Amino acid sequence: MPPEELRALQLDRLKRITRYVYDCVPFYRNAFDRLGAAPGSIASLDDLARLPFTRKQDLRDNYPFGMFATPLTDVKELHASSGTSGDPTVVGYTRNDIKLWSTVMARTLCLAGATPDDIVQNAYGYGLFTGGLGMHYGALELGAPVVPMSSGNTAKQLKLMQDFHTTVITCTPSYALFMAEEARKAGIDPRKSSWRIGIFGAEPWTHEMRREIEDAWNIKAMDIYGLSEIIGPGVAQECGAQDGLHIYTDVFYAEIIKPGTGEPAGDGESGELVITTLTKEALPLIRYRTGDIASMTSEPCACGRTLPRISKIRGRTDDMLIVRGINVFPSQIESVLLSIDEVAPHYQLVIRRAHSLDTLEVRVEFSDTFAFDEIRALENLERMIEGRIQDVLSLAVKVKLVEPRSIERTMGKARRVVDERGRTYDA
Repeated sequence: MPPEELRALQLDRLKRITRYVYDCVPFYRNAFDRLGAAPGSIASLDDLARLPFTRKQDLRDNYPFGMFATPLTDVKELHASSGTSGDPTVVGYTRNDIKLWSTVMARTLCLAGATPDDIVQNAYGYGLFTGGLGMHYGALELGAPVVPMSSGNTAKQLKLMQDFHTTVITCTPSYALFMAEEARKAGIDPRKSSWRIGIFGAEPWTHEMRREIEDAWNIKAMDIYGLSEIIGPGVAQECGAQDGLHIYTDVFYAEIIKPGTGEPAGDGESGELVITTLTKEALPLIRYRTGDIASMTSEPCACGRTLPRISKIRGRTDDMLIVRGINVFPSQIESVLLSIDEVAPHYQLVIRRAHSLDTLEVRVEFSDTFAFDEIRALENLERMIEGRIQDVLSLAVKVKLVEPRSIERTMGKARRVVDERGRTYDA
């Protein structure tokens, strides 16, 4: 779609959705009234900046269904977060919302290079987590057979890969690396698998991890982006150029703002991703602050699509660690670690407080192929990694090399950070 036609479509849908939420969601009616932002005053896309932000806490404060714009009788599917830090965030879908979800997920599979001739092995978790069902709906809409494996049961994952000759694998990137380890242990060469495309998401991952996965499985590793509050997976997807994720701005209007001020960031400038749903029925959201750090560009893509692209997610505003006054994103450390052949792509960051001073320890597994005949070799490697990380962060860290497969593996999102600052240490 030409950009001017897309902007006209976005404006028409923005006018409709602002009127819809004002009439149907008391939270938005009150928020709009406080700012003096009547829905009828929206005359251009620039007027979106006059509308209030929505935060995850707003969904929790209105738990369970206070943010819904439709009666519960019109809601046909409910999902919820784990709620480990309070009430979960609840999301709902009408029949039309499920159709929309199926459509954007079919787009997602197409962008990644999948066709109806592929067989999709879906290793995202089914249930209240939206990843599994979202990918399932997209495969059905595309017309591709789907194997609903869900996460875990790795031995069966590998067996069905071999027996069914599945061609597309969908899971978290950390689980893709774990499956490669398990395949080798079972005497299976992962580079000879039938998989040709992997669609990986649900956790931030770096370009270095992409290379690790592609080398391990001899596939093209594609990034997907989504979040339950907006629709689940299916908000943005990499194309074959692997140069950013196309965001479906005909249904999800995206902004990048400066986290501290809320002011708009420039084209290509990093900031917090903010999304307005333009066509959702059950849970429409206005200017939802995702907490995800990315940049966005409207520069033409090599694939020819005119949709804008967001960068890979660089971290989260709430995952950013502040150690001795320095902002640290786990992805910065991951990039360093994955550039070093002697270590494996499995690590954990442990933050402690000793004598009122924060310390950061980087635990990372040394590679199976790393040959050392004395402790000094390990110590030299640790010092080398410490120096590289300090060059990037301007922060001294302690690196501890640990044995292969000693860091806990997960079937879903990897636990990268252990914050022990609530405990007391003398040294």
